[in-house]
Amino acid sequence: MFAGTHTAIITPFRNGQIDEEALKKLVDFQFANGVTGVVPCGTTGESPTLDYDEHERVVKLTAEFARGRGIVMAGTGSNSTREAVEMTEEAEAAGATAILQVAPYYNKPTPEGLFQHFKAVAQSTRLPIMLYSIPGRCGIEIGLDVLVRLVETCPNICAIKEAGGNPERVNQMKQVLPASFEILSGDDSLTLPFMAVGAVGVVSVASNLIPRQISDMVKLALAGDYAGAGRLHHQYYPLLAAFLKLSTNPIPIKAAMSLAGHCANELRLPMVALEDAKLAELKDTLQKLGLL
Repeated sequence: MFAGTHTAIITPFRNGQIDEEALKKLVDFQFANGVTGVVPCGTTGESPTLDYDEHERVVKLTAEFARGRGIVMAGTGSNSTREAVEMTEEAEAAGATAILQVAPYYNKPTPEGLFQHFKAVAQSTRLPIMLYSIPGRCGIEIGLDVLVRLVETCPNICAIKEAGGNPERVNQMKQVLPASFEILSGDDSLTLPFMAVGAVGVVSVASNLIPRQISDMVKLALAGDYAGAGRLHHQYYPLLAAFLKLSTNPIPIKAAMSLAGHCANELRLPMVALEDAKLAELKDTLQKLGLL
C-alpha cells in the first residue's frame, strides 16, 4: 500500500499564519511530479508548533488539495495517548487516508506502555497506520517485540517509518514481521541502503524540493534497477548531505524551498532560520545542481 515516495511536507507560513495558497501549490507540485503520498503535520511540517485548530486545518486543506491523487498520511502522534487518539479521529474526519504515529517522546514509556499507546490509537480509527520510530528525537525506539505484538493485535498497523539510521534494523524486522508489513526509510540519504535489504520506499524531506527525482529513484529501486537509482542518489547526494549538515530539520528544507520560490522562509520559534553563511552554502549547492 505504501510502497513509493511520501513527502513529509513543510507547513508554509506567512506573517505567522498558515499560507494556504503556498500549501495548495506545494501539494499540486508533489502530485504533478509523481509522489505516492504527502504527509502533513509531521516533523517537517513543524507540527509541535501548530495548535489544534491549525493541525486540523492543515490536514483538511491537504486532503482537499490532493483531490484523491494519492495518499494523505496525517501526522497525529503525541506523547499523550488521549491527544493522539483525538487528533487521529479529527484527521480521519478531515479527510486523511492514512495515519503516521510517532513514538511518544520525552516521557519514555516502557515497552508495555508503548504497546498500549499504539493499540489505543489503532482502535480509534479505521485508517491504515504507519508507525514512526526516530529514537534520536523521541529518546526511545519502537522495539521489535513491541512491533510484533502490535502487528498481531492491530490489523491496521501495517507499516513503519524507520529513522534510526541503521539498515540492520530493516534486516531484523524482515525476520520477525509478516512479508506484507511495509518498511520505509525515514532518512533520505539511507533510502537506497534500506531498500536494498527490504524497505519499499521513503518518507522524504528532500522531495519537498525534488519530488520527481526522489520518486524516480524509488521507482527504479522498486523495479530492481539499483544502478539507475544509484545514479540519481549520487547526483543529489550533496543536497541530502547539506540538509543533514547545515541544521535541524526542517530549517534547511524550508530555506531551500524559499530560495526556489515555493514559500517564505518563515519558521516558528523555537526553530530559527539558517545563518547567512549556511544559507549561502545551501544556495551554492542548489545552484550547482541546477535547482535555482
